[in-house]
Amino acid sequence: MNVRAGAVTGALAAALLLAAGCSSGPPPPGDRGTPPGSAAASPSPGRTAGESAPPAKGTVTVLRTVAEGLDSPWGLAPLPDGGLLVSSRDRATLTRVDERTGRTTELGTVSGVAPQGEGGLLGIALSPGFASDHMVYAYFTSASDNRIVRMLYDPKKPPKEQLGAPDTVFRGIPKGFVHNGGRIAFGPDGMLYAGTGESGERGLAQDTRSLGGKILRLTPEGEPAPGNPFPDSPVYSYGHRNVQGLAWDSRQRLFASEFGQDTWDELNAIVPGGDYGWPEAEGKSGDRRYRDPVAQWHTDQASPSGIAYADGSIWMAGLKGERLWRIPLRGTAASAAPQSFLTGEYGRLRTVAPAGDGRLWLVTSNTDGRGSPKKGDDRILEIRVT
Repeated sequence: MNVRAGAVTGALAAALLLAAGCSSGPPPPGDRGTPPGSAAASPSPGRTAGESAPPAKGTVTVLRTVAEGLDSPWGLAPLPDGGLLVSSRDRATLTRVDERTGRTTELGTVSGVAPQGEGGLLGIALSPGFASDHMVYAYFTSASDNRIVRMLYDPKKPPKEQLGAPDTVFRGIPKGFVHNGGRIAFGPDGMLYAGTGESGERGLAQDTRSLGGKILRLTPEGEPAPGNPFPDSPVYSYGHRNVQGLAWDSRQRLFASEFGQDTWDELNAIVPGGDYGWPEAEGKSGDRRYRDPVAQWHTDQASPSGIAYADGSIWMAGLKGERLWRIPLRGTAASAAPQSFLTGEYGRLRTVAPAGDGRLWLVTSNTDGRGSPKKGDDRILEIRVT
């Protein structure tokens, strides 16, 4: 297989850099302050004629706890047969959860993972052709970089033999003790999207010779996807600090959640070739060179990870904020102020994924070294949203 190396040429760098400058200052700290403040919707353009907005207020009902006792869960991939695949960041394992009984079956350790700090076995996604090729994709931190691999999953074999060896399809994403990004998802176009972090070196977000602080768009084989905004480049958008959530709405528009530093966390509507401002802008800047967020939060209220789209809204899991946010949309703008649910009830929330019929899977993250685990942590919840 032809593995695409994670590098962008100097010629492409000149085309991508546009008017944004690089910062050579010290890397931001791994932990952030907790300034007071409240969530705010950004009245950015993006309302589409004829689109109706969901109600300003929604509801969340916790239907049940699906599974308990998970160790540092990070990624979640619903299987066609009703099971759930879950990655463990720190143990580098994949586990299958029976959504009906909650029974967990460890499938094995993914070789090559080097967990450290915020790095390890992170996001997972099923191939668009999973029904026939049975491929599971994973984003992980190795000894030298962050990379994307794929593995054959054969549930007909004994549990410890169901997971094949990882085959690297893309490498060279910068790694760090913090800000490794890690969310991957296949879009409606069948292409593989990956959110990356700037690994604690803020200048990488604007440095187009680096894959840090970007959203990448790849073919399933790891090549730059056709139609990308810059020729022969995997870069889809840039100027990001640490992207950990990717989701598409009902009209196939991409949204992404992003960690800020000390002031603003963000939900962004992603456009091809867009510059989202980091490190020159954090939150809404009004600078025409950068894309303003759809909504923003002070870091003690969010520190967002996974997001999902359901019922006309983006639903965003908050780590430090220990809550689930609802952002109702009209087009690519927030149609009302964000609304929070489950504040403090389940601790840190890492991943949220569609479960169909107005339901979501919600994964907690209290055993990741920064939470305060309670009996039963970590867990997967099934919730109903409106």
